[in-house]
Amino acid sequence: MSATVAVIRTRPETVVNDVRRAMRLGGVADALDDGAQTILKNNLSWHLLYPAANTTPWQLEGAILGLRDVGLNDLVCVENETVVTSAARGERLNKQRPVCEHYGVPIKYNFKREDMRWEAYRPETAMLVLNEIFPQGIRIPDFFRGRNVVHLPTVKCHIYTNMTGALKNAFGGLLDNKRHYCHSRIHETLVDLLAIQREIHPGLFVVTDGTTAGNGAGPRTMTPVQKDVLLASADPVAVDAVAATMMGFEPMDHDCIRLAHERGLGVGRFEEIEIVGDGDAAAERWGFHTGNNAASRVGKLFWFGPMRWLQRLMFHTPIVYLFIFASAIYHDRLWYPVRGKRTVRRWLGESPWGRLFADYEPGAGR
Repeated sequence: MSATVAVIRTRPETVVNDVRRAMRLGGVADALDDGAQTILKNNLSWHLLYPAANTTPWQLEGAILGLRDVGLNDLVCVENETVVTSAARGERLNKQRPVCEHYGVPIKYNFKREDMRWEAYRPETAMLVLNEIFPQGIRIPDFFRGRNVVHLPTVKCHIYTNMTGALKNAFGGLLDNKRHYCHSRIHETLVDLLAIQREIHPGLFVVTDGTTAGNGAGPRTMTPVQKDVLLASADPVAVDAVAATMMGFEPMDHDCIRLAHERGLGVGRFEEIEIVGDGDAAAERWGFHTGNNAASRVGKLFWFGPMRWLQRLMFHTPIVYLFIFASAIYHDRLWYPVRGKRTVRRWLGESPWGRLFADYEPGAGR
């Protein structure tokens, strides 16, 4: 199996057209079915504005134009919520909705019955863990079947998977509000979800934004770092492997990448991936380190640590709402006002990407 990943340098003045160029180099024309509608799957790790946490407006705009460049005009954006994020707030505060409205791309929500329904799905591929986690049956949104999907993740660390990108972006879209059952087996879950995607989507593509990357205890409480890069590929495993390598990690040390590679779902070995575009950018090693925050220290006790024997009691019963409430208080009411807002203000005032975001208007001809 071969894989090509486009890695290109970018700057605010040219970023929308650079996204289009990255998509061309990454093979978007051959990756997607031109007879099918295409889902743009945004990433909303946090409904609040925070650099590197969410799909950027220029990433979304460039992806829409890049798809139209190759004749894919039937587009729809799909959002999901988690127990601690609001899609409505997130798409507004992160300027995703204005981009969709400008280009006439409708937004649908996987948690609204009027947009899509959850249906039982029997994968053809042998599952690693999903049948075990959901013994009553795997359910996915009916809307996803038969449509292309373009994932729009950012380059960032993650407290549970070390780094996150295209593979993790399917987690919110394809699993319902019981997806937290999967955290203790998250890597195998992501591989199962990729196998399902290969079955239900006629085409897959990824555009990853690394203009500002997230170092530290992501996907929210991170240190934003200006990196000025974009990645694009038809192989979600390969694009995550390249991003992981640039961050300073060994991709095959991440079980989701290794298992997907071993099961023939993508290419996870960096040396087996063809890099096109700016090879010197792909050769960078940023020395990122994930670490922990207060929420992850508690979570890991129950998901991976000595308290994991209490998982069913803690997370499969109404007790879970205590953890949800605590997470919302910690992230939105404590960490963000005390530390996050200061970081956002500095980014908006000092970073060229923050200044671009502050004044961003879709269709400005970048």
